[in-house]
Amino acid sequence: MKILVIGAGNMGLTYAEGMSKSRLLKKKNIMVLDTSEEKLEELHQMSHFDAFSELKDCVPQADIIFIAVKPYHAESLFKAIKPLANTEQIIISIMAGVTIASIKEFSGLTKIVRAMPNLPAKIGMGLTSFVTSPQVSRIEILTIESLLNTTGKSIQVSSETLIDASTGISGSGPAYVFYFMQSMMEAALQMGFSKNDSTVLVSQTFIGAVELFNQSNLSPNSWMDMVASKGGTTRAALDSMEDNNVKELIKEAAFAAFNRAIELGKEN
Repeated sequence: MKILVIGAGNMGLTYAEGMSKSRLLKKKNIMVLDTSEEKLEELHQMSHFDAFSELKDCVPQADIIFIAVKPYHAESLFKAIKPLANTEQIIISIMAGVTIASIKEFSGLTKIVRAMPNLPAKIGMGLTSFVTSPQVSRIEILTIESLLNTTGKSIQVSSETLIDASTGISGSGPAYVFYFMQSMMEAALQMGFSKNDSTVLVSQTFIGAVELFNQSNLSPNSWMDMVASKGGTTRAALDSMEDNNVKELIKEAAFAAFNRAIELGKEN
């Protein structure tokens, strides 16, 4: 099996590096294409990849074509791939908002996987949700799951609507966490902590809270109840958030990302 990754940006290289460690592949089974001279020079220094600048030199060799370019490149890229491709090839796209129907129309291929990754994939802690066209077989789905899991975990969802929804939750989600962390770090600085101590206080608090959650069957609400005693400091903080409607604002932010993903699909 040979894999072609088109687009050697952050996510493209992240998946290429992850998949290169898969037991399904052997060295030199991953091809990476990019049009940037600077990026190609970088790729040529990576002995475990074959670097390409022309579609005609690599598309015909690929069993799976992994697309990691900006959504506005979709139509032109797939039209260029179309005369070079064969019907057994599988397309895996991580382009936000670009639908399976659009990919089928532009590429002429029918085995399509639409996926939504997130940034922690860079450290092997990512979450990728994906949906497939009906033409992708169960055996092929197992292969795809195995490849996507090289950067963390993956979940197969039942519809493209849930891929757009994943954009609002897991795809954009790390930014929400960073936003909350930045706010807490600024509060710590205002309270008199040094920048270093503020960073440690906040980062370790997040790490610890997530581990507590992962190692139990308790809901977030249950954990909040355990931490927040009546009339105590934590209850004062949570009451302030409730009074300021923070929960609903967070939901609105997630839906804003979700709705924008839908808009991108219509634009493409």
